Amino acid sequence: MWRPVSVLAATADEALLALKALFLIGLYAFVWVVVRAATRGPAVVSQESVVIGAGDARLLREAASPVARLRVLASPALRAGEPLEVRAQVRIGRGPEAGLALAADSAVSARHATLDSRPDGLWVSDDGSTNGTFVNGARVTVPCRLGRGDVVRIGETELVVET
Repeated sequence: MWRPVSVLAATADEALLALKALFLIGLYAFVWVVVRAATRGPAVVSQESVVIGAGDARLLREAASPVARLRVLASPALRAGEPLEVRAQVRIGRGPEAGLALAADSAVSARHATLDSRPDGLWVSDDGSTNGTFVNGARVTVPCRLGRGDVVRIGETELVVET
């Protein structure tokens, strides 16, 4: 004998069947993505990352910095005609932290000036010295970019920029 089926029971069965089908499709898609990623191998890394210490970073920065060349014109502390190379930053003075020590020049302060070789050229700045730093006779009050042939006077020491 034939029994009537409720409309709600039929739609619930159809909804459950649809959910099962969607679950299986999702499962197959997930497996396909995982297998595809596993067979492709690891992604190629275009650049390695390296962690270095502060001292090594300073050395690398100095090695990559452009080199500026100066020559001593006159100085009580350096020999006239002596060539000087500036890589990165050099502090000039009579103090112990000076990279270019002018201890014999009594007109030079302990922390007199800084020469800085940058990609855009050689720069000089006065570090609050008593007697001042001069470029071509003009007192340096702000960092000043130097060009070929410029004469830098620090105390009684005169340097000419060659490159």
